[in-house]
Amino acid sequence: MFYIVLAIFLAVAGFVVPKFLRAPIPGREYLYGYMRTGVRAAGILLALLSLSATSFVFVGQDQAAHLSKIYFGGNLKDGAIIAVSGEKGPQAEILPPGFHFIPLLRVIYDVSLRDVVEITQGHYGFLMARDGRPLLPDQAYADAFEPAVAARMVSDAAYFLTNNGQKGPQTSVLTPGKYRLNRMLWKISVGEVTEIPQGFVGVVKSNVRSRVQFGNLQSEKPSDCSPVQPALEGGAGLTVPLVPVGCIGVWNIPLSPGQYYINQNAYKVTMVDTRVQTWEYKGGYTRRAIDLELDQSGDFTQTQTSQNIPVPDTAVDQAVFVKVEGWDVPQELRVLIQVTPALAPFVVASVGGMEQVETRVLTPAIRSVVRNVVGGIIKAPAPVLDNRGRPVLGEDGVPVMRIVARRTVVLDLIENRDVLEQNVEELIRPEGLKAGVDIKEVRFGEPAIPPELLLARRREQLAQQLRKAFVEERNAQTQRIATEQARATADQQKRLVESQIEVKRSEQLALALRNEGRGERDKLRLIAEGQKAQVEVLGPDRVVELRRFELIITKLVDFFQEHPEVLTTALSNAHKFVPDRVFTLGGASSGGNNLAGAAAVLGDFMGGGRSEPRGSDANSRTEPNP
Repeated sequence: MFYIVLAIFLAVAGFVVPKFLRAPIPGREYLYGYMRTGVRAAGILLALLSLSATSFVFVGQDQAAHLSKIYFGGNLKDGAIIAVSGEKGPQAEILPPGFHFIPLLRVIYDVSLRDVVEITQGHYGFLMARDGRPLLPDQAYADAFEPAVAARMVSDAAYFLTNNGQKGPQTSVLTPGKYRLNRMLWKISVGEVTEIPQGFVGVVKSNVRSRVQFGNLQSEKPSDCSPVQPALEGGAGLTVPLVPVGCIGVWNIPLSPGQYYINQNAYKVTMVDTRVQTWEYKGGYTRRAIDLELDQSGDFTQTQTSQNIPVPDTAVDQAVFVKVEGWDVPQELRVLIQVTPALAPFVVASVGGMEQVETRVLTPAIRSVVRNVVGGIIKAPAPVLDNRGRPVLGEDGVPVMRIVARRTVVLDLIENRDVLEQNVEELIRPEGLKAGVDIKEVRFGEPAIPPELLLARRREQLAQQLRKAFVEERNAQTQRIATEQARATADQQKRLVESQIEVKRSEQLALALRNEGRGERDKLRLIAEGQKAQVEVLGPDRVVELRRFELIITKLVDFFQEHPEVLTTALSNAHKFVPDRVFTLGGASSGGNNLAGAAAVLGDFMGGGRSEPRGSDANSRTEPNP
């Protein structure tokens, strides 16, 4: 309208203004005609340009021209907002990029340029239709578009409105890309893509009954939405209303890992971890201990300590307190669980999620089962005893065992831990299956047994260890003595060899002396016999003197051996010691009587040089010394 008023004003000005013009220079009146003609032409030209501006529009590459009709059309009916047949109001048609000439376009229509809609990667576009067929009473969201016409339903407003497009929030969404939409029909909001990581599944709670195209999970709009009850292993569990894919409610089939452009207003996706999880029940108690110290004399000294064990941040809950034989024993646990993908919808529908499964179902059940098992009857192996109370041995020498049922004692938490774990698993696994959770195993941690129960056993063990230590120490001392003896023997090996040689030598010497003694004995016997013969021949006195002479000669020989110089001096003066008598010992005429001459010499020596010939013995004579 502004451009029309401006065109009229310019046209009128072009005709009126020249009338008020005068000749600028006298004598040149012809210029007046030129001026009036130029002003008229300019006014008409500007009026035409202003009028033409109402009839064209230029749309940019990433824009769309939206039209809202003001004149020359009927009114919208039945509460319609978007006109599809030329009615007044927002038009279903939009102008694409480029130059568009329509007579009186800007007069008849209110034209506005708007940017195209761009959905970036990792996001989706949520559509809200301002016009269309009303939703049915049982609908919260419009039906999803048919795949063949989905793009046209979004980009062509007239096609949407004439092909049963529904007003309100849409189930279908815009995936990443650019869209030239009628922004007077569509209101766009952006949401983030639904990503299901590896090791998880997505359980879908649907608010619409519609066709589904979520990756490999596709389904037409279901005609039957009767609840489906999953079959649970091990008996009946909780009753939950699962529905087929596409119905309103929790779908009985979950979404696999991947990215999905899901309308998060129409569908709520709950992530369920299908990996094996470890639940720990730890801490929340005070651990007491009695330390035993052993001195050199073998006496025990007891020292009691205590430590507060807090609940770790990674633990599900604190340790389970069990009562055994009247004692409260904190027992730590480790439970391995897993939710299978097929049972994930059941878990979400029955409880709400893994956190609810943990706090509402499994933790109370685990605590109850552990208390009942540990504080009740245990079926544990025990040796078979004979009439004398001794274990019966099998063929392999191992005691024969049997399973007996008895009351659980505190020490079973250490000695028969595996039996208790197995009993707990057998009772807790059906409880988990009732909620759709598969309990893989239950393992006991370190129990905080009252130290008073372990004190006697520890003292006994220490006493046994001391006894073994004393025996080993004695053996070590014996071995050490033997080692030192061997080392000393090795160090004195030379002397030992010498001693052995001396022993052998002494033995040989003793044998030699014994042989020498025997020889001496025989010699003395023979000498005695000879002396006896001498006595018989010479008489006792002469034999004594002869023995005296032998002793003197022996002493002289020993003396000369010790003092050879005396012998040398004596020989040098030998002429002074030559006797005046000469005795001839032996000879052919003596008849073999050699002792006669010796007796003559001895008699002369004993008689001081006197010689008295006996009879007429011709073998003994005295000659003067020349």
